[in-house]
Amino acid sequence: QVVLVESGGGLVQAGGSLRLSCAASGRTFSNYAMGWFRQTPGKDREFVASINWSGDSTYYADSVKGRFTISRDNAKNSMFLQMSSLKPEDTAVYYCAARLVGSGGYYYSPRRPHEYDTWGQGTQVTVSS
Repeated sequence: QVVLVESGGGLVQAGGSLRLSCAASGRTFSNYAMGWFRQTPGKDREFVASINWSGDSTYYADSVKGRFTISRDNAKNSMFLQMSSLKPEDTAVYYCAARLVGSGGYYYSPRRPHEYDTWGQGTQVTVSS
C-alpha cells in the first residue's frame, strides 16, 4: 500500500497563496489516481480536486475552480495543490488521497472520499481575514 505524507500548510492572509505537497512512497505512484480533500471540525470531508494517473485529466470543486491547481510529478512520486486567492473559508485540514486505478480507466480520478483507500495525515491551512 502506498504511504502519503502532506506538507506545505500554514497560516496565510486572505488573497495569499500556498502550495501543498503530497509525497508518496511504497508502491508505484503512477498506478494511482490522486485527490485532495479538506475537512473542518464537525463537517464531512469535502472534495477539492482530483487528478488521473498521468496528470492530464483533472477535476475541481466549484468552490476552488480558477483559484487552485492540482498537478503531479510521477518521476518524483509527488502531487501538488497550488492555492491562490485564498479565502478564510478555505481554512481546513487538507488531506491527500490515493486510489489504485486498476480497471478504472485512463481518465479515472474519483471525487468521493469513499472511493479512496489510502489517506495522508493531513496538513492545516489557515487563512486569516
